[in-house]
Amino acid sequence: MGMSLEERVRSAVAALLHAAGESQTELAAALGVSQAQVSRRQSGTAAWSLTDCESVAAHYGIDVLELLAGPTRATEALPAVRRRVPGRPAGTQRPAAVEGGV
Repeated sequence: MGMSLEERVRSAVAALLHAAGESQTELAAALGVSQAQVSRRQSGTAAWSLTDCESVAAHYGIDVLELLAGPTRATEALPAVRRRVPGRPAGTQRPAAVEGGV
């Protein structure tokens, strides 16, 4: 048997954080929760609820089913505009809107 659904979501969130060059603090701010709450969910102490999953997916511009499918599908679905620019330090804010973006 493969990963549990909870493990898949945690892996997908970790992969999205990395791909987007975001910190847990930035994700927490976007979700309106504390960094500690994100940390607990990522360590498995607390679970990501379905409502959380919808919020995370919306934040990254992907479908919630792609998040639930795990890290590969989630990161493949991540829009180019949300991806970390190579050479840009992780955790730096990107502009809210990109001209001509899709």
